Amino acid sequence: MTIVTRETKETQIRIELTRGKGVAQVDTGLKFFDHMLGTFARYAGLDMTLHARGDLRHHIMEDVAITLGTAVYQVIPPTAARYGERTLPMDDALVQAVIDTCGRFYYRGPLRNRLYDHWMRSFCEHAKVTLHLRILRGKDSHHLTEAAFKALGLVLRDAMVDSGTVFSTKGSIALEVK
Repeated sequence: MTIVTRETKETQIRIELTRGKGVAQVDTGLKFFDHMLGTFARYAGLDMTLHARGDLRHHIMEDVAITLGTAVYQVIPPTAARYGERTLPMDDALVQAVIDTCGRFYYRGPLRNRLYDHWMRSFCEHAKVTLHLRILRGKDSHHLTEAAFKALGLVLRDAMVDSGTVFSTKGSIALEVK
C-alpha cells in the first residue's frame, strides 16, 4: 500500500492507494468530485481511501491531483504493459483516452470544464504519464467529465497490467533517485 500526504496552508490531503478491486472511500467535501474520484478508482482497479480538506475548490482539486498522481506513479509496476487506449460512450458523450506510463509527463486535452482539465494535467504531471484525451462527441459537461474519468481509469488499468518484462527498447523506463 502506498500512502501519500500533502499539507499546505491551503489544503490537507491523505491518500492510501493499492492495486486491487476498485473499492474507494472518498471525502473531499465536493460531491461531484468525490463521484469522479470514486469512478476513476473503480475503473482503474485501485483500492483507495482519500480524505481532503481545503480553502477553495480549485486548491482541493489541484492538490488531490498532485497527491493522487504521486500515489499512482508509486503503484505502476516496473514491468507494466505501459500502454492503454479506450473510447468510452456515456449518453451523448464519446471520449477517447490513450495513455503511456513511460515516466514522462505530457497531457493533451482539453476537457471543456477548465477545472477538470487542469485536474487531468496536474494528475498526469505527477503520475508521470503521457495522456491524450479527446472529446469526440457530446455537449453535457457532466457526461463528458464522467466519461473522461472512466476512460482514464480503464486505460490506466490496461497500462498497469504486469507484463513480466520491461516494455521498452531502452531496457528501462524508471528513474531512480538516491
